[in-house]
Amino acid sequence: MIQFTVRQLAEVENNMNSTERIHYYGTELEEEAPLHLADVRPTWPEKGEIVFKDVEMRYRAGLPLVLKGLSLHVHGGERIGVVGRTGAGKSSIMSTVFRLIELSGGSITIDGVDIATVGLHDLRSRLAIIPQDPTLFRGTIRSNLDPFNEHDDLKLWNALRQADLVASEQSIDDETGRIHLDTTVEDEGLNFSLGQRQLLALARALVRGSQIIVCDEATSSVDFETDQKIQKTIVRGFRGKTLLCIGYDRILVMDAGNVAELDTPLALYDQAGGIFRSMCERSGISRQDFFTSQEARMGEESPGLEKTLSGVVPAL
Repeated sequence: MIQFTVRQLAEVENNMNSTERIHYYGTELEEEAPLHLADVRPTWPEKGEIVFKDVEMRYRAGLPLVLKGLSLHVHGGERIGVVGRTGAGKSSIMSTVFRLIELSGGSITIDGVDIATVGLHDLRSRLAIIPQDPTLFRGTIRSNLDPFNEHDDLKLWNALRQADLVASEQSIDDETGRIHLDTTVEDEGLNFSLGQRQLLALARALVRGSQIIVCDEATSSVDFETDQKIQKTIVRGFRGKTLLCIGYDRILVMDAGNVAELDTPLALYDQAGGIFRSMCERSGISRQDFFTSQEARMGEESPGLEKTLSGVVPAL
């Protein structure tokens, strides 16, 4: 009898841990900001200009700052490659733009609008991201490209063409191909290769038509052929958009939560003893690699150089 009672008491004590966690999540867990606040312009953001002013961010109260007074002006339509050592704050920049983590200090404005005054739904629905591990849902390619039925089939088909998922001569009514709008997608897109899933994520970003696009190591896990397709699509499909990743006009080098270097790739390479220069040297990149073609210097039309640079340190 005593043994049974002790065992029951022990089980009750263990089960009370679940009750304690439920109480904590219901009363003490910090909630995200509201989905909707003041209305923003239907066309916002028009230019894609991003201004970081004295931005400070920590992941939790009591932890040290991971962004320490970051100030940066990204012009509309500019392409910024973000590099840095592990822990330099690359991913933290993305987190602040999408407000996954609220700022501890400073501000971020997009086309003159402080994103802290914008509801989370309004903010995140106006931005696009191409993640390293794309998420696909059970359904069809149509439902994955346009889950809210906001676009016509022609726009979806054009996005598939731009992403090189269907041949340019393939008709929208042709369902004999491997990929068409009604193709079934299994959970997590497991009936597609990793490269195809990444291209579908790229097509989804094209459909959204956002003025600001963030690439989170979009080419780090794909084969060379898919990498070429992704970079070609980024160059052509996102022309005039503000882009944070590969295909850059300037390189932002992060170090210990601060901007360590910011300039064109060639100018940074010419800085003897610089962080970017040391990254290139460790990866076997010479100065001559920047002159493969006139376009390579700006990182727009030379996939080979972009692949090399993106291999130095993952963007974001």
